[in-house]
Amino acid sequence: MEHRRNRGQAPREDVPARNRSAEHGWDDSLYGADPDGSGASAETSRHPSGSGSDGGSGGGSGHRRAGSRSQAQAQSRSRSRKAPKSRRRRTLRWIGIGTAVAVLGTAGAGWAYYEHLNANIKKDELNLSDAKLSKPQANAEGQTPLNILLMGSDSRNSDENVKLGGAKDTRGEKPRADVQMLLHLSADRTNMTVVSIPRDTRVTIPKCTDPHDGTVYKKSEDIINASLTHGGPGCTVATWEEMTGISIDHFMMVDFAGVVKMADAIGGVPVCVDKNIYDKQSGLKLRAGTTTIKDEQALQWLRTRHGFEDGTDLGRTHAQHMYMNSMIRELKKGAKLTDPGQLTGLAEAATRSVTVDTGLGTVKKLYDLGNELKKVPANRITMTTMPWDWDPRNKAHVIPKPGDAAKLFALVRADNPVDGKAKGPTPGAAATVSAAPTDPAAPKGEIAVTVRNGTATASQAAVSGRAKTVVSRLSGLGFTRAAPDTTPQPQADTTVSYPSDSLKGDAQAVAKALGLPDSAVRSSKSVTGVTVVVGSDWRSGTTYPKSAGGSGGSSGAPEKAPSSSSALNGADESACMKVNTYPGAHYVW
Repeated sequence: MEHRRNRGQAPREDVPARNRSAEHGWDDSLYGADPDGSGASAETSRHPSGSGSDGGSGGGSGHRRAGSRSQAQAQSRSRSRKAPKSRRRRTLRWIGIGTAVAVLGTAGAGWAYYEHLNANIKKDELNLSDAKLSKPQANAEGQTPLNILLMGSDSRNSDENVKLGGAKDTRGEKPRADVQMLLHLSADRTNMTVVSIPRDTRVTIPKCTDPHDGTVYKKSEDIINASLTHGGPGCTVATWEEMTGISIDHFMMVDFAGVVKMADAIGGVPVCVDKNIYDKQSGLKLRAGTTTIKDEQALQWLRTRHGFEDGTDLGRTHAQHMYMNSMIRELKKGAKLTDPGQLTGLAEAATRSVTVDTGLGTVKKLYDLGNELKKVPANRITMTTMPWDWDPRNKAHVIPKPGDAAKLFALVRADNPVDGKAKGPTPGAAATVSAAPTDPAAPKGEIAVTVRNGTATASQAAVSGRAKTVVSRLSGLGFTRAAPDTTPQPQADTTVSYPSDSLKGDAQAVAKALGLPDSAVRSSKSVTGVTVVVGSDWRSGTTYPKSAGGSGGSSGAPEKAPSSSSALNGADESACMKVNTYPGAHYVW
């Protein structure tokens, strides 16, 4: 093929833990009326900082529910009378969604009921940003990892959610994603990593366009739970991709009511506290030891902040991990999934309470996803929290911890287990299947490359001269048309973007020359040519660091998630939440 000759264009001081209860958790407006019954919420605002948006109503709710529930159920009951009991059980093989883990579906209990469940599911677009990360390449067996973003919405836009979540004065406002977990399922299906992020993590929210009303939200800085207000869950997905460099395949979002219904449908989830606890804010009241919780008590557990550990959002995150692990173990036992009535209840609760991306919007697709998740044994599931530091600019917020957060994200990007164990045996795993670009790379000297300095973070200034340093490196490698661009673009991960398929091969050649992983190459409408953004994961040197996900890898023992990620193994049944006993906390009874 003859190549074209012209391509592209050129720390704050800490405070006592007991006084930090408002710094990390959902704000107290979640907890409803005061105990005296006045109806006044504990806090009047659920927005600790501005959203950074340009305005606009945005925030559509996806497809409306359709179909007649009663008619569909009647048809289903009529058909099930004629079917053997074992067949009825086979046709409704649900496994569930936790705070959690996933909605799993049915193979069908009659076409009408199947369509009824499909109509329950709300759908929205996956990614609302112009910039898209390239998907990871398949291994020798043709397998690719799966990355699913799980979100808990604080929506009060229904009578049921207002009753459960309080804050009646915020009804009608756009919901925020106060619980966010990235679920990474390894390509060989031998292990799974879940990464939670504190709701008050300050991040860069990329430019997003609301698919429902066309509102454009400019790129801004804000806490990550505000990203949901910038057009919907697709903007939260875009924010995670920009922050982590991890390509996300699907999202699932569940509201307050959904958590309650699904906990009830599976018969409850065992949890443990080391002392009697009574958190008047969330309403959670439990005796020391293990209790099986369901109904509203499950939501109280998941929302409790003040009563756990040091009263911050980190304790709540650990409680959510414990709940999720316990739910997975219960579901794997399968004992509560044999009664058709319970299965139908779980199916209804799950489909009515979930919003997913359009690529995951049917019961069949959810069921197939569930079968993939079932392959991972509990002892290879690891719950982690993004390592964090206090935000020096705002003591109520946190930022990704330099070094540790990047290491955790790099392990996930590279599809490496975070539990320190080797990958499962996969014959020929060293080989990869590479998708050939639409247009192979031009000679190095003909590829125009723009390089930007994106090394600035919330706590660190940009490294002076980084773009010029990388330009010099590229020139030495034969990319003589590389040039620096002074446009600031703070970014966690180093990337190589291209605007069209005709330049994909060029972008891949640049990434390979710099030692960047395949995941660093992305398609983006926001660039006009091959563009390198040197991220905060590469603040020094001319060789991309292996610890940030470079191509070199490690020849030693498998790496583990950093200790600051508070890892919890899915098979650990001894985990027990510590109750907040700081002086003046008053959560022990």
